[in-house]
Amino acid sequence: MNTSIRNFLKEEDGITALEYGVLAALVATVILAVIGTTSTGGLGTILTTLLGKVSAAVSST
Repeated sequence: MNTSIRNFLKEEDGITALEYGVLAALVATVILAVIGTTSTGGLGTILTTLLGKVSAAVSST
């Protein structure tokens, strides 16, 4: 019984999974911050404007 408890306490898989979860949440937050969904800027707004201009230029030719 004591051996089982000691093995359980030495197990680190749960901690590793938690670390990966925190890392995934951090990456998702950074992606959302960079892309941005507001009209004040952000990569999403810049790409939308750029692709709109390219689309208009291609349509006019």
